[in-house]
Amino acid sequence: MSVAKLDDQLCFALYSASNKITAIYRPLLEPLGLTYTQFIVLMALWEKDDISISALAKKAELSKATMTPLLKRLEQKGLIQRKLLPDNERQKAIVLTDAGHKLSQESGSITNNVFCATGLTFKEASSIITLCKKITSK
Repeated sequence: MSVAKLDDQLCFALYSASNKITAIYRPLLEPLGLTYTQFIVLMALWEKDDISISALAKKAELSKATMTPLLKRLEQKGLIQRKLLPDNERQKAIVLTDAGHKLSQESGSITNNVFCATGLTFKEASSIITLCKKITSK
């Protein structure tokens, strides 16, 4: 029976790469007072806001339990508002504030800086994104 080697494991390669990318984002997001997870949620909202918390959690691939404190912090920062859905008073929709929309203008330079820091070509990055989507679609 062979012993599993850490450096040969897909899970470890993805885990290590994810940690590295998050570490690159951290100092870029710090001046904005955002965590990486908050930035992920904002990017999802910049694509489409005024959506239910459930839909947002699904888009950002986060649990509903994670969403509640995260959304509370974004609301305290004045970046989002929660509003009742007209057809369902038990659910709330998440809407970007003007400040939340304005922040989107800085997102391109942040993601570009992270991309440059990886040393990947556009083709390499596109291939990795496609492969990761293949894994997560299963």
